[in-house]
Amino acid sequence: MDMKKRVSLELRHRSPSEVQELVLDNCRSSEGKIEGITEEFSNLELLSLINVGLTSVADIPKLAKLKKLELSDNRISGGLEVLAERLVNLTHLNLSGNKFKDISTLEPLKKLPQLKSLDLFNCEVTNLADYRESIFKLLPQLTYLDGYDIDDCEASDSEGEGDGVDDEDEEGEDEDSSPAKGEKRKRDPEDEDDDDDDE
Repeated sequence: MDMKKRVSLELRHRSPSEVQELVLDNCRSSEGKIEGITEEFSNLELLSLINVGLTSVADIPKLAKLKKLELSDNRISGGLEVLAERLVNLTHLNLSGNKFKDISTLEPLKKLPQLKSLDLFNCEVTNLADYRESIFKLLPQLTYLDGYDIDDCEASDSEGEGDGVDDEDEEGEDEDSSPAKGEKRKRDPEDEDDDDDDE
């Protein structure tokens, strides 16, 4: 399925500005470009484009609220300047399984001040000597590279997966604890009638 069609399917009769997460994994991009995603997706926080055949991110629109961008398993080898220009609040970027060979191609990411987590698994750049050291030096704002911090401590699942503290626990716990409400309604008038009929 092509990307434009998939975008309209994922909308599910919502307007683009209502969408916070858009997952388009495994659809087909036309000529390796992003299509169907516009600035109208103004509240988008997560965009996932895994394995869609991208060779370029040049057509990504300005998405000021986007925090997480998944681009793994594509064929991107550079051109990251547009991410720094258009996704100013990006905190998580996954570029695993792409064609990055040199540290210099990642230099534009210096202009993403909020970037905390970068994944480059299975990119050639990871084979360079001092790869981790070089990236942390290039991008001092990073906390995690390929899931590990500068001291090789693994990222916990909760780290950076949205800053919201679990609000869910506070709501509605007390209200639900009295299932007895409304239970007494189960008196069936029919049962009483049956007794009369038997006599």
